[in-house]
Amino acid sequence: MYIRQECLFSFEEILKFQKENKLQLILSQLDFSNLVNKLNKSSHKRGPKGHNSIALLNALIAMQVEKINDFKRLKERLDSDLAFKYNCGFDVLKSAPSTSTFSRFLSKISSMPELKDEFKKLILKAKNLGIIDGTNVAIDSTKLDSFEKAKPKSKISDDGVSPNWGKKKDTDGNDIKWFGWKAHIIVDCKSELPLYIDITPASIYDGKYVIQLIEGFKRIYSSTFTTKYYIMDSGYDIEENYDYIINNTDGQAIIAYNKRSSFAPPEGFNENLWPICSMGYPLSFWGIDGNYIKLRCPHATGKVNCPNGMHWCSNSNYGYCLKVNYNKNHRLFSYPMRGSEKWNKLYNLRTSVERCNSRLKEYLNLDNIRSAGIAKAKTWALLNCIALVAGTIAVNRLNTLSTSA
Repeated sequence: MYIRQECLFSFEEILKFQKENKLQLILSQLDFSNLVNKLNKSSHKRGPKGHNSIALLNALIAMQVEKINDFKRLKERLDSDLAFKYNCGFDVLKSAPSTSTFSRFLSKISSMPELKDEFKKLILKAKNLGIIDGTNVAIDSTKLDSFEKAKPKSKISDDGVSPNWGKKKDTDGNDIKWFGWKAHIIVDCKSELPLYIDITPASIYDGKYVIQLIEGFKRIYSSTFTTKYYIMDSGYDIEENYDYIINNTDGQAIIAYNKRSSFAPPEGFNENLWPICSMGYPLSFWGIDGNYIKLRCPHATGKVNCPNGMHWCSNSNYGYCLKVNYNKNHRLFSYPMRGSEKWNKLYNLRTSVERCNSRLKEYLNLDNIRSAGIAKAKTWALLNCIALVAGTIAVNRLNTLSTSA
């Protein structure tokens, strides 16, 4: 049964606060203790001394919240705005860190796995507060321009870590080409918050990469979420993806059908990918038995008045009956069945990943990768996701406190 989602306050709500309060609320939800402890170890003590690691991390988050384009502008803002400088955690009487200090600090945290752990810790916090549940997730990718200068294809190293050329279709069906990266995101449909993100060269095909993406998601959250439905658009409509999800997760795939230039649906199906009888009428869904979907003659179930009656397709008084193991061919025989009311409601939840991508780009700084290399691109993406989740937690906690007061 489809359950209506409860009302949550989205990230847009926190944008209504004054700049100082907005940043304070977001930073108040962050705890970088694991990362800072690792940074304080001797093996990570190279470079300029005297700057607080927490303050440097807060400044990088503030860059995303305030959409500051680069370290030069960040330093100028810290030097000119004492309230901003104080909120980040720097001594207002001392000079702000140099651009080279920020650059070295970014390189340092980009080589460490602890930032991913901090993001997971924030996700768990949101789950414990009831903001995230992870039952239904939507998956998609979005384009990111690289900081590196575009190159012709003949001069690109197709090594899986260098920026490359990518192509996608926009909502109007037009081709969009860009040089850089793809951000592959798994989003919680309830909260519209990112649960897992990875960056690849733009040339990587979404449909082939999604299994690796889900494997990474499972590895991190295997004991945290029980995901029931993985919802994707037609770009992911590949048989291997259905097989992987049905056989290697506790969930099922809800993926739009991709015609792939065919002019007619598969034999035995109508335009809505619903099984039909030999007269072309949609078969009646008649329940589920274990892994088997049961479909019956629509004349026998009173759905249509077939001129040939039940016996055109079967000699049985029960009428024609089709039983299909949806585990064996989940692409064509999914449960819930493609085209059903429940399937459509679940598929409509896919817009949550589109809204998440939009927030990361329009309200934060995901669309502004200002450092070279895939490791730093991943770090910028994580910082944006951390800011989005922290902001959503902050506004929901604030409104909960206001309601209970």
